Amino acid sequence: MPSTSEEPDPLEPAALVGEPRRHDPYASLRDPRLRNYLAGNMLAIVGMQMEMMALRYELYDRTNSALPLGLMGLAQVLPVLALMLLAGHVADRFNRKIVLVSALSTTLCAALGLAAVSHWQGPIVAVYGCLAINGVGRAFLQPAKQSLLPQLTRPENFSNAVTWGSGVFHLGSVIGPALAGWALAATASPALIYLTNAAAIGAFILLLAPVKFRATPVDNEAVTVDSLLAGVRYVWGAEVVFGAMALDMFAVLLGGAVALLPVFARDVLGVGPVGLGWMETAPALGSVLMSVVLAHRPPLRHAGHYLLWAVAGFGVTMIVFGLSRSFVLSLFVLFLSGALDNVSVVIRQTLVQLQTPDAMRGRVSAVNSMFIGMSNELGGFESGVTADWFGKVASVVGGGIGTLAVVALAAWRWPKLRRFDRLDAPLETPDNAHSPARANEPASAEQVVA
Repeated sequence: MPSTSEEPDPLEPAALVGEPRRHDPYASLRDPRLRNYLAGNMLAIVGMQMEMMALRYELYDRTNSALPLGLMGLAQVLPVLALMLLAGHVADRFNRKIVLVSALSTTLCAALGLAAVSHWQGPIVAVYGCLAINGVGRAFLQPAKQSLLPQLTRPENFSNAVTWGSGVFHLGSVIGPALAGWALAATASPALIYLTNAAAIGAFILLLAPVKFRATPVDNEAVTVDSLLAGVRYVWGAEVVFGAMALDMFAVLLGGAVALLPVFARDVLGVGPVGLGWMETAPALGSVLMSVVLAHRPPLRHAGHYLLWAVAGFGVTMIVFGLSRSFVLSLFVLFLSGALDNVSVVIRQTLVQLQTPDAMRGRVSAVNSMFIGMSNELGGFESGVTADWFGKVASVVGGGIGTLAVVALAAWRWPKLRRFDRLDAPLETPDNAHSPARANEPASAEQVVA
């Protein structure tokens, strides 16, 4: 449902800035533009989660090896790493909605390619080709999405918007794997699931069509090495932002076990596709419930401490999961891992966006997406390789221990992160960070783009 010019702009600052307000858990959701965006995003996430679960199942079924599961992540992350800095610059220079729709269209084409390869049992290398195309789309998708979100809500409601956005992501992650598990059990057709993902992405594009976003202040600087690296310099100069990104990257890179879930489902726990679907769903379910808890409370105090303890708890859950031989216990610790991970996600995403000038958000979001991509996709590659070399249990347990070591190092190395208090703290621009002219200049209320 698009907004009209007669409506009061919900993006305008509150009338009485600084006056104590009663916490509204649904403050950000009162904007119809945000609701439209989140609805489309959830459909796309459901499709994406279905596709990834079905693809892991199909590859392991065709190859009987954990290594191709790790190569899935590598095929997607290499284009992301190669193009992410350019994608961030594009998100800061051009209409972010157009960039987002173009990126979604690229991932839609990749889903159609996977459906064709699966239906005709094409070579495995063709699967990786489609995943590389998907990675190109994702390279431009994440900076555009992350930098658009602050344009859909007031700054004081942004943490609430991130919380609901995270809840939407994880709700889609609950629904997607469960649907994929049931669909695989019923039809044994991964190709049908890939087509479903393509349809879901198309629905997201249609839902974005009527949504209007506030224009962002931009300059006309050319694409140069200096402009491409502006986001990197900004992050490097902001200890809290860099520390939060690095902590998440290394913790998930070492401690993530998602890529090995098909291996544990079949060879350790002895459950079929439906059981695998529940294992894929459990972390997301924990995240959804944690999102509801976080949305119904004011912005976190002592956010740095919460972040460190949440990541440490995530590492412990990975150790227990690797040692577990009980399906129920495995589901429970996966549920806990999702809840703890969501605390980390909300803190990191809120901190990164609110501690970045709007004209720099595309490039800083690109750096953040590089960290996320390296943690998720390279983490999947690392899990596949170490499982192939040292065994699946050693891979997961060793990764959990590594996560605990990373938390201890982060607490010592970045004391400002450890002491960081409120998520809605004022923006502090690093002294050595480069930002373009007008980086801190807000867009006027009249500047709205289709």
